[in-house]
Amino acid sequence: MRVLSCDAVHQAEREAISRSGGSALVLMQRAGYAVMQFCLANFNFNSACVVCGTGTNGGRGLAAAQCLKAVTADLSVIILAKDASELCPDAATMLSNLAVKPIWLADDSQFADAPVQEALQADLLLDAIIDSGSEESWRAVAQRAVQEINNALGIVVAIDLPSGVDPDDTRPLHERDGDLVMAHGIIALIGPRPAHVFGELTSGPIVVCEIGVQPTLVSNQTRLQVVTGQEVGIVFSRPSTDAHLSAPGHVLVFGGSKGRAGAVSLTAMAALRAGARSVTVACPESVAAAVTTFAPELIVEGLPETSEGRVALEAAGAVEALFEGKAAVILGPGLAGNPATKKIMRQLVSRCPLPLLFEADAMSGELSHGFGPAPIRVLALNSEEAIRLMPGSGDETFTGRIELARSIAKAAAACVVLKGQPTIVAGISGETWINLGVNLAVDKAGYWEVLSGIIGAAIARRTTPGPSTSSGPLSRMQQDSAQVSAFLEEIGVVAAAYLHSLAVDRACSRLHKHSVVASDLLAALPEAFKECEVQMDQGMYYLQK
Repeated sequence: MRVLSCDAVHQAEREAISRSGGSALVLMQRAGYAVMQFCLANFNFNSACVVCGTGTNGGRGLAAAQCLKAVTADLSVIILAKDASELCPDAATMLSNLAVKPIWLADDSQFADAPVQEALQADLLLDAIIDSGSEESWRAVAQRAVQEINNALGIVVAIDLPSGVDPDDTRPLHERDGDLVMAHGIIALIGPRPAHVFGELTSGPIVVCEIGVQPTLVSNQTRLQVVTGQEVGIVFSRPSTDAHLSAPGHVLVFGGSKGRAGAVSLTAMAALRAGARSVTVACPESVAAAVTTFAPELIVEGLPETSEGRVALEAAGAVEALFEGKAAVILGPGLAGNPATKKIMRQLVSRCPLPLLFEADAMSGELSHGFGPAPIRVLALNSEEAIRLMPGSGDETFTGRIELARSIAKAAAACVVLKGQPTIVAGISGETWINLGVNLAVDKAGYWEVLSGIIGAAIARRTTPGPSTSSGPLSRMQQDSAQVSAFLEEIGVVAAAYLHSLAVDRACSRLHKHSVVASDLLAALPEAFKECEVQMDQGMYYLQK
């Protein structure tokens, strides 16, 4: 899902209104219903108070109040105006349909009145004061409303953005000045803005609802995207009656060494759980029995090994022979980091003709050196490995990590998965995705191996031809085609990243973050898939839960 500037969101909204005949009322009504859905899904409340401004967001607040009236009898509406004449036309129309008598506040001194203070004691407070990106100067009554909301004891939900937040500002909330609503949850409308992604606006849930607008039709100047269940729904669509014709295929996992059978087993089983039809594990002969014991569903191929239980150099040919009939290859989980295994990895990377996931140990010299005909190459690495590969290209700040991932993706001609919080996926298509939902509280042994397996299953689903591997110059049309093809391939990688983080959330909610281990994520994957299906059905996409 693309991160849009405030101007791009307004453009998308204007175009949607134009297509619908020139009225914003339908969009307001959809927004109101979405707000109600979000509140019911995430918070418990018996009473609600909606604080509305005079503009479009105030109209959305009135629409939300009308919907909430059906689920709570204790509902109050505060409008920061003297009467309906100060409302924008669409908000005034929403008011005419409201089944609740509003409290009008034209002066900040009126906040001391008993009915206002009683209304602000509600379990749920909705912030619908300021329009996103509005350049109007703050009135005293609006500033006082923000302060009163922040002082209230109830749950605060911001419609679109917390009032006072600049949608295009990438600074964290604690670095901003002025009056800002401190929200427990945010429902962004039409599309996420930079502030939703970089602003650290809340520790609670942030959801995006497009309310029927088509934000993909406007230009994406930020070149950033956030990962949601929308990408999972695109890549891992529900099986059709011809599911056997579009099954994601057979994944090959090469890895393992003495004492590290768990890593390769977790990766392989994660690929199966994520939908791969079958998975073959190529590992040292002495490790094969442990892998089979871990999961009898796996196909295991024993490889020549050294006396230390590590893959021998002559195993490279055997692994290469296993490429036949496979849909994707994962190289590296559980391999001992020594010169021999690194040499094998580089040889396989240089010859693999399939969608390929590998780790930083397979890199040598120049980042683009020695790559073979793989139609998509996914390079997974942590921050330390990334800085070692591309020193001086980024830092540990949010934006620094984005630039680091982009630099490596361009130099390596690979889709880069930069692990961490947040996880960054930078593609050769020029797009960059941000996964905000990563929970490093359970970053234990095997955590990232599970992600590798899910990515393997996702890239095995590829149905588009890969970019040309011709060494000659490409025409503009060929370049555009290759870029589009790469983008479609990379969607699978980002969908896998979101599924992984969602599985962590499901495991933590069922168990406890201190008790969750990597194998628990395998059991939680079905729940993650189901939650993404719910997001698609409801049109409510979570940036963070």
